[in-house]
Amino acid sequence: MGGKTKKATHAMLTRELGSISLKRLNSIHLRDFIDKRVKAGAGGVTIAADLSFLGAILKWGKHSRLFDLPTDLARDARRDLATRKLSTRSNERDREPTQDELNRLFAYWTGNRRQKIPMATICAFALATTMRQDEICSIALEDVNFEKRSVIIRDRKDPRKKEGNHQTVPLLPAAWAIVEPIIADRQVGPVFPYEASSVSTAFTRACTKLGIDDLRFHDLRHKATSDLFRLGLSIPDVALLTGHKTWTQLKRYTHTRAEDVHAALKALTKTEVEAA
Repeated sequence: MGGKTKKATHAMLTRELGSISLKRLNSIHLRDFIDKRVKAGAGGVTIAADLSFLGAILKWGKHSRLFDLPTDLARDARRDLATRKLSTRSNERDREPTQDELNRLFAYWTGNRRQKIPMATICAFALATTMRQDEICSIALEDVNFEKRSVIIRDRKDPRKKEGNHQTVPLLPAAWAIVEPIIADRQVGPVFPYEASSVSTAFTRACTKLGIDDLRFHDLRHKATSDLFRLGLSIPDVALLTGHKTWTQLKRYTHTRAEDVHAALKALTKTEVEAA
């Protein structure tokens, strides 16, 4: 949950439950809260996130401020969503940009003299690394290892470890070709000195301008991950680049097609014939 989302959720909880003292909060209050959220059009995933945030507040009050608070209330209410036939699992997104869409986007950015952020370069780097936009905008030149052709991604997103999750990942040839000239010009500071939110806005604006429907910057990560498997990299190799800890997490980003399997088998057969 990002900063803006947290603030909005906190404001909503304050508005809906703020008149009730935390010590008096009970399951009936949360039942009514869920009813109101459903009536307002919120889905199970959103309501589950609301309750998780409320649970975090209750736990903070109990353990940090030593208040006697019912910390299990939000957890129990979240578990009960299934009995109300509210799904708490988000739909897995499998949108990938087509090559035609990428060609149009890159042509648009290359030909737009008013484009201040080098979107073509940033998107090419995303496709070559599988990095998220906030990771791309946060990596520092000081963390690039010239000899090993790798970079440290600091505080990489991890559901179990919010801070200190630093990972050293390789920069494959396409990514290194982008970083190398930047290293030649500067030795310190961010590789891409731009705000992640500005990158996202520029990407969405270009898609709208070109009539490309339902495409997000994060979808580049889906394509980049799938492409690595299409190249024949193993699960551990791909996981090192993406930062996923388990196959369950990683497979959400893989969209292997029937033709990919045929291509992999053809390449394998060719290699065996050449080695014979």
